[in-house]
Amino acid sequence: MSHRYSNLERPSLNERELTAALCAPRGPFARIELVEETGSTNTDLADHALQGAALWPDLSVLTAEMQTAGRGRMERTWTAPERSSIIVSVLLRPAGANAMPLPTRSYSWLSLLAALSLVEAVREHAEIPATIKWPNDVHVDGRKLAGLLAQMVQSPDGTPPAVVVGAGMNVCLTDDELPVSSATSLLLEYAATTDRNILLKAYLRALAGHYRSFCDVGGDAFTPWADGTSLAAKVSGFMHTIGQQVRAELPSGEHVLGYAAGLDRDGCLQIRDSHNVVHTVSAGDVVHLRPTEPQPPVI
Repeated sequence: MSHRYSNLERPSLNERELTAALCAPRGPFARIELVEETGSTNTDLADHALQGAALWPDLSVLTAEMQTAGRGRMERTWTAPERSSIIVSVLLRPAGANAMPLPTRSYSWLSLLAALSLVEAVREHAEIPATIKWPNDVHVDGRKLAGLLAQMVQSPDGTPPAVVVGAGMNVCLTDDELPVSSATSLLLEYAATTDRNILLKAYLRALAGHYRSFCDVGGDAFTPWADGTSLAAKVSGFMHTIGQQVRAELPSGEHVLGYAAGLDRDGCLQIRDSHNVVHTVSAGDVVHLRPTEPQPPVI
């Protein structure tokens, strides 16, 4: 079936409403800026971050109606038609409850934290059973709905580095607008809502709450939060990669084949091969294979 959805039927984001709902005093965010078009919200916000925390503090947001030169993992480009997607980047300056900066080692969890937040927003409001594919994609029934990318921003004045976490989610893309056949959108999944204002607010609220809890435990993904569950447990609960037979295609051109057993303390994927050797994969593309023989998880 072909789905048609003209730009005239794609409502704009409401910057005033988003700011009122999400920024102080009603919300945790410092500022929200909406632009009509950009090359990349991540690139722009990383540049803004260099202006310092006084102008662009922790939990500053840049979102766009259209992106023409977005960047995903492995230097892939990502574009989207006007008003068809959620395109948003959040600036984080991670610090614990004592105002001390988090160890940069913990930053590797921030894209997974964002993926968790997006999955929760989609499940609650779009009523779609989204899941996380390691390292930072959101899928529905094996098709890519969204991608996330975190990048560190080194400060020129020697202060701790910041992190920009970007998310791009297909909301109202039709089947002939999808970048690849393995992608999908909320429209194509018959979501309960495709209202980007509702979905963006839900995602940002979830992200801010999880980020605060993560900072409060010093950036340790395995320390339980106030609800008794750690970030690692929450992410693993929605990650359909774990428990699958997979092939990890590494940036070096090599690959690791085996059973995805879990995540390590840095959020890396642990893969047990046929010789019972556990490989720790920190970057790469993961292909889910047809199940062969179940294997026990790494203890």
